Amino acid sequence: MRYPVLLLTLMLSGLAVAAPPSERPPELEPAADGVPAPGDEPSVTIKESGQGEVVEYRANGKLYMLKVTPRRGRPYYLIDRTGDGRFVRQGDLGTNFQPPMWVLFEF
Repeated sequence: MRYPVLLLTLMLSGLAVAAPPSERPPELEPAADGVPAPGDEPSVTIKESGQGEVVEYRANGKLYMLKVTPRRGRPYYLIDRTGDGRFVRQGDLGTNFQPPMWVLFEF
């Protein structure tokens, strides 16, 4: 009894998939090339001094990360994780680092 019910279900589901759509969607215009607006992409500023190099990363005009490369020693990062202006030192970015991409709320 199971097999005829299973066979009937499979045949009817095939008919539902093969049925033509009742309405065709309107013809859509092709999307423009994916060139971001000037304010959408993060900006990078490189500053060099006698002690080393500092690379500033900004999104929407707000500084969110610094990469400090001293003349001697290993480079390290200062990252503002919460957006409150307090930077936390991190030795490397690792694999879990995700820069901020969207602003959800602004006050």
